[in-house]
Amino acid sequence: MDVGDAAAVCEDVINTISDVVVVDRPVLETVLTGVLSRGHVLLEDVPGTGKTLTAQSFAMALGLTFNRIQFTPDLLPSDITGSHIYREEAGEFEFAEGPIFANVVLADEINRAPPKTQAALLEAMSEGQVSADGTTYQLPDPFFVIATQNPVEQEGTFALPEAQRDRFIMKTTLGYPDSEGMRTILDRRADRTARTPEPKRVIDGETVPRLQDVPERVTVDGSLREYMITLGEATRADSRVEVGVSPRGIQRLFEASRARALVNGREYVAPDDVKAVVADAFVHRLVLTSKATVQDTSPSTVVDDVVDRVEVPAVAVD
Repeated sequence: MDVGDAAAVCEDVINTISDVVVVDRPVLETVLTGVLSRGHVLLEDVPGTGKTLTAQSFAMALGLTFNRIQFTPDLLPSDITGSHIYREEAGEFEFAEGPIFANVVLADEINRAPPKTQAALLEAMSEGQVSADGTTYQLPDPFFVIATQNPVEQEGTFALPEAQRDRFIMKTTLGYPDSEGMRTILDRRADRTARTPEPKRVIDGETVPRLQDVPERVTVDGSLREYMITLGEATRADSRVEVGVSPRGIQRLFEASRARALVNGREYVAPDDVKAVVADAFVHRLVLTSKATVQDTSPSTVVDDVVDRVEVPAVAVD
């Protein structure tokens, strides 16, 4: 599969999901960028904006298996990973896979689970495997987590540890639909006998790894690589930031930029690709100082300021 073929598939996937989910196209491009980059995406938004439908639609369009896990304060690691159960007829213990064993996993309200359960999910996200009773089990390939959290309601939640936030390649929000989008939702709801539209399958699951390989062939000019490094270093030098973007975060910006170029049908990364994904790739990785937090400074503001003051390189295109 070449870049042109992969870009056509991406366009079909986005158009198919757009017919089902009422959400802005840039949000769908962000989630698809995460899929192409073999990363995970964090959706932060209030309930009722279509996060579950978006995740499920991606799985269906890509021909992948899907599971939803509702995170709660009493959720145990074994509730996610699975556990060994005794089979009396066989006279031995057998591992029963948990809901994490799917290609696309929706971790709904992820910040409601206690730290021990978060640790089990972190292993799955970072290693593509889970451990149960001292035995390691490989997860399906591809494996992709779409996690959600409510930015408003904080009672009874556990803040995601920095290491886990760093495993998400991007963080974005769906936002509220505009008036036209809201009318579409109501028109669908008005007919109780009509089935909720479902996205068609664009490709089969076995093709997805081939699609994920294509961004590796997207070229990135040396000046743009330096630009990405400078952006990451600038977050660490900002006086409002206690912990800036890690080397992993800069790598994820590199990967997301290549995937974004592919979504736009190009074999090379342009400065606009970097600028389009840098906020989604950097914001959730920043830890601000106490002073900045008291002054209501947001990580988004810091990233916007960094992008404004770092000079964009001129890139020659053949």
